Amino acid sequence: MVGIQDSVTDEQRQKMARQEQDTAMENSLGKIKNKLIVMSGKGGVGKSSTTVNLAVALSEKGYKVGIMDVDLHGPDIPRMLGLKGNLDLNDRKKLNPAKYSDRLSAVSIESLTPSKDEAIIWRGPIKYSAIRQFIGDVAWGDLDFLLIDAPPGTGDEPLTVAQVVSDAKAIIVTTPQEISLADVRKSINFCKTVKMEIFGLIENMSGFSCPHCGEVIDPFGQGGGERTAKDFGVNFLGRVPFDPTVVTCGDKGEPLRAHHAESVVAKAFDVIADKVAKLA
Repeated sequence: MVGIQDSVTDEQRQKMARQEQDTAMENSLGKIKNKLIVMSGKGGVGKSSTTVNLAVALSEKGYKVGIMDVDLHGPDIPRMLGLKGNLDLNDRKKLNPAKYSDRLSAVSIESLTPSKDEAIIWRGPIKYSAIRQFIGDVAWGDLDFLLIDAPPGTGDEPLTVAQVVSDAKAIIVTTPQEISLADVRKSINFCKTVKMEIFGLIENMSGFSCPHCGEVIDPFGQGGGERTAKDFGVNFLGRVPFDPTVVTCGDKGEPLRAHHAESVVAKAFDVIADKVAKLA
């Protein structure tokens, strides 16, 4: 009998802890006006760089922005923003997001691990728990926008976000080439299946202007993202041209939008940010 009582007591403790976390999540999400999950059907389409540059553009327009990096196996956000060190706790035992600026902060699993090169080998239930903690155990405060950077595909992480952030809207990133568009169509159908509203689609790496002659070439094609958006009745947010500077800035931890504000890419993100800002 003692063993059964102990088991029931443990079960009750777990239930109470879950209820406390549910309350903490509800309180945290209640202070965030707009939640946007940035998705892609496949890797290599520039999803994280899109998240970072869009967040910087919104913050420089005066909005309070947070980035929640739920790409648990390949977290790139801290490096792209040049954020170093681990997260600390406030006096209420909540994690303080890493600050990029007064209006932009971020949370990532990389900022919680001793080694930045440590492999995260987790199954679905642990990922689910981690994402809940990213919401409920973090002192996000009042935000106009929370951008959630998800890993490619339609696996545990975007599914968890769909389940625990019921009012999240999706921004889907693709390149113009057909193989990316085939995968992005799966992302669109994923959103429809889980009843997540799609805010819009971004066509990244769309055209490249030669720095020597100015001729525009299309190494990945052009217009496929816009056609796909039209076919599915999805809002097309705009094209972002290919620019090697995006890669260089990402490696240096210097978002292109912040350091090359007059570039064609930065201006493309400004246009997209203006469309996103209409949600505020």
